[in-house]
Amino acid sequence: MLDGPLLLLSPHHAHRKGRHPVTTTSAAATSAAESGSSGLQAVLLDMDGTLVDTEEFWWQAESSLLAELGHQLDEADRARVVGGPMTRVVDYLIDITGVALTAAELSLMIGQRFTELLAGGVPMMPGAERLLTELSAHGVPTALVSASHRHDIDMVMRTLGNEHFAFSVAGDEVTRTKPHPDPYLVAAARLGAEPARCVVIEDSPTGVRSAEAAGCTVIAVPTVARIEAAPGRTVLRSLEEVDLALLRRLVPARV
Repeated sequence: MLDGPLLLLSPHHAHRKGRHPVTTTSAAATSAAESGSSGLQAVLLDMDGTLVDTEEFWWQAESSLLAELGHQLDEADRARVVGGPMTRVVDYLIDITGVALTAAELSLMIGQRFTELLAGGVPMMPGAERLLTELSAHGVPTALVSASHRHDIDMVMRTLGNEHFAFSVAGDEVTRTKPHPDPYLVAAARLGAEPARCVVIEDSPTGVRSAEAAGCTVIAVPTVARIEAAPGRTVLRSLEEVDLALLRRLVPARV
């Protein structure tokens, strides 16, 4: 994985069939103005484990494959691999198991197994559908920001619905993925929003680090690994506790 400048996504992904056009600066400013005393300009959402229960699929893919190769993973390993990115996960798995595969080979095998699991459909997390519907109904600029690759995101979008998002940012479409700030900086820039006026919803420590490094306010809804509350970070048990009123309260009119 290379360190370097941000890589903006191509217009092809900004205008995929069924998606809204890219929101402009004026749209983000209008959203903030319409929210009264709030400075909220945009909401940026993680995918795996936050909106859909795909973290379980990732764990099934990783643990079942390693078991077939003669290595048993446990819950401590699960907490270490949650949130990706894949480069970090495969390096960790090779290190602890000594499996005779290259990082590229193991990454490909895990990815293929994960895609097979996705093909059967994926359950949404409690509260996700209601929250997305509320954000859409109020015209809040919203983007999906994931460490997953474009192919997997497009499969999950069949469940989530493209209509809820201005666009999505995939892990293979930025120079540096999470935990670097790049994905969230790219999303905020494309929405014409200031990172400090964006609320990010994440489920993993890796994603939280990415969002906070970008300067965003964070709501963490942990699924596997423990996340502590901190300044600028609210920790909740479920998306069922998140609504637009809360999101607006988290971003003051002037930040």
